[in-house]
Amino acid sequence: MHKSKIFKIIGIVTLVAILVAAVIYSQLTNRHKAIVKTFLLYKTGIIDNQWVIQDKSYHYQMISPDFYIDGIYKSMEGPKSSNFIQLSQDSTLLWITGFHVKALDSKTKNTISNDFVCHTNIDFNDVKYYSNFHLDTRIGKQYPRLTSLSHGFENFVFPKGYGIPMKGNDLLYITTESLNHNIPNANFLVKHEVTIDYSKKNYERIKPLMSRTVFIELPYDKNDPFKSPIDPGKDYCIPVETKNHSYTDSKGNTLSGHWVIPIGKNTYRSSINEQLQIIDSLQLNAAAIHVHPFATKITLLDKSTNTPIFTSTITNHKNKIGLTKMDSYCSGKGVYLYKNHNYELVLEVNNTSKTKQDMMGSMFLFFYDKELDSFLNKKSPDHK
Repeated sequence: MHKSKIFKIIGIVTLVAILVAAVIYSQLTNRHKAIVKTFLLYKTGIIDNQWVIQDKSYHYQMISPDFYIDGIYKSMEGPKSSNFIQLSQDSTLLWITGFHVKALDSKTKNTISNDFVCHTNIDFNDVKYYSNFHLDTRIGKQYPRLTSLSHGFENFVFPKGYGIPMKGNDLLYITTESLNHNIPNANFLVKHEVTIDYSKKNYERIKPLMSRTVFIELPYDKNDPFKSPIDPGKDYCIPVETKNHSYTDSKGNTLSGHWVIPIGKNTYRSSINEQLQIIDSLQLNAAAIHVHPFATKITLLDKSTNTPIFTSTITNHKNKIGLTKMDSYCSGKGVYLYKNHNYELVLEVNNTSKTKQDMMGSMFLFFYDKELDSFLNKKSPDHK
């Protein structure tokens, strides 16, 4: 076979492959298009693909790779990047006391609007973590996420005297994702600066916290998931998608933690008893919030007494889509949750836009860990 014919065949095959890839790409969701674009831009070296790490003065700071913002990216859709970190190189016990994230200009590294921060997740290896403290019965009981920062909630610090204990050389898995609700013709690069505060104080001077994630999950018709509910915002929902954030409860119902809200005001609520896993009682000392734009209020409710334990008031931007701020819960004294009570998350929304929007409602609850405190104090000869 002549070389010219071989080159012609290769050219035709290449062209067909490009056309097929283009067709497949055009059918992807905005979220998956961002994943493909980010992968190619990182692999080709067109944009910065490296994490920059600094560890000074008990603040572990990271600057993410570039995120290419080239259009509207709603919550959960934007370019993102992940990285494993260790707060130190040895097994010294450290205490995590706070989390922070902010958006930076890619070139100048100057701080820019946090409207380009979707969320930052901090996950841990629960097998190693609990094994270190002889708490093996906790392994696999909850998704191993310490917390999540998000748009409108970019900074979170525990009450004084409390923290999450962790061996310095244990791995944390950091994922940070970008966002753009308001600039349709965007064409620029951003980075995220993520900071974890930690301390090296002695055991007896700080109390350990454990994290439990609770979130609203609503039933949907698994046979026809995108059918509009007869009564929107009440008994069931339209999921944003069925591959992610879909769950099955103990009764076999299919649930979604990421759903569509119609125009106007609605209230969503669901039981969180299974997520809390309360054995006796738990002392709540802190709560971080995760919601999407158009949420106005989220409440941790003791349904047994019809008493709000904590309500986060959420402020939205006035002239554009986005979250300005939301209240967190932080208390050294804390408040108790009990095994024989029923608890709900209640989310209020007001979709003032002209179209349907997506929504989530979550809290990362931090409880005083009496069992872990007892273990740590046995290891501390100076404890009084």
